[in-house]
Amino acid sequence: MNAFSLRRVGLALLAPAIAVVVSVIVTTIVIAAVGSSPGDFWSAMFSNPLPRIRVNVVNQTAMIYTSAVAAAIGFRMGLFNIGLEGQYLMASFAAASFAGAAYVGGFLNVGLSLLIAIAVGAAWAGIAGILRTTRGVSEVISTIMLNAIALTLVGYLVDRYGVHEGNTVRTTKIAAGDMVKGFTPYQARDGQVWALAIIAVLVGVGFWVLLNKTRFGFDLRASGQSESAALASGVNPKRMILVSMMLSGGVAGLIWMPALFGSAGSYGTSFQFGLGFLGIAVALLGRNSPIGMLFGAVLFAYLSAQSNTLTFSTDISPSIVQITQGVAVLAVVISYEVVRRWRARLEQRVVSRELAGAMGATA
Repeated sequence: MNAFSLRRVGLALLAPAIAVVVSVIVTTIVIAAVGSSPGDFWSAMFSNPLPRIRVNVVNQTAMIYTSAVAAAIGFRMGLFNIGLEGQYLMASFAAASFAGAAYVGGFLNVGLSLLIAIAVGAAWAGIAGILRTTRGVSEVISTIMLNAIALTLVGYLVDRYGVHEGNTVRTTKIAAGDMVKGFTPYQARDGQVWALAIIAVLVGVGFWVLLNKTRFGFDLRASGQSESAALASGVNPKRMILVSMMLSGGVAGLIWMPALFGSAGSYGTSFQFGLGFLGIAVALLGRNSPIGMLFGAVLFAYLSAQSNTLTFSTDISPSIVQITQGVAVLAVVISYEVVRRWRARLEQRVVSRELAGAMGATA
């Protein structure tokens, strides 16, 4: 049985190892196919990052990880919340507008803005939850549509009520005293690690506690595995769907908050799109595990930050990094399924041998 346990550990490590190898091979083939040097690409990607890139990796990891946790809450319930993009877009605009209006000042302004971001993100996700529970509309379809509506609506509101500066438009700047700066690990020119990056830590710990230490987390996992079984045990599946969607949206509302109060100071051209879709990819990559998603978020943040070096040191397009990220997600999903089936067959053989041995001993 000790050998069997070691074999199980080896199988658990086999899936990510296969994914890494496949990602490297496919990326190398693509780079060679477009006439560039794979050696230059990997040399640039694995070179020692500059201090400013290290700071950027930490900041990006915080936002990507928060997004991944938001996606994982839906996945655990068996829901595919593809609307993270629209949810944190609406939440970021609402929080930036409130903070810029300066109805209150200092940390109270920051705290209320964070609450507004959570509420708006939850409300926007709740629309898809209501449509799912009352009309049976797939959350995939409704959240895709809500993403488009959010982009159009926020664009109109910013253009209508925002501050126009030449060809750019933004919300009112947050007062300097209401910004939450971080700390400078290197020189000032290398930037700061945002103080509100701590949100990612709190969200990750909260996610683990929620799933493993609360009745709601048990109901969430039970409903995600079998809605009929959860209903038979007294859990209301429709309520769980709505609450899970709103909880996922509420966490999504916090995605861009470290950047808003750390450096951006307003919603406008500095807003970073795409974090919602990155979070979905990282949640898949990390298998919805808090630790797994952390490694995935660090990997994606590192690849994105290091891709800037490709522009200066090679003739390879930074878009190749997106191919690497996409292949990594697909490879992980496929390799985990292959290894799962292999493990199931292995366990069946072990059980069959033990049963045969037990029957032989009693004969």
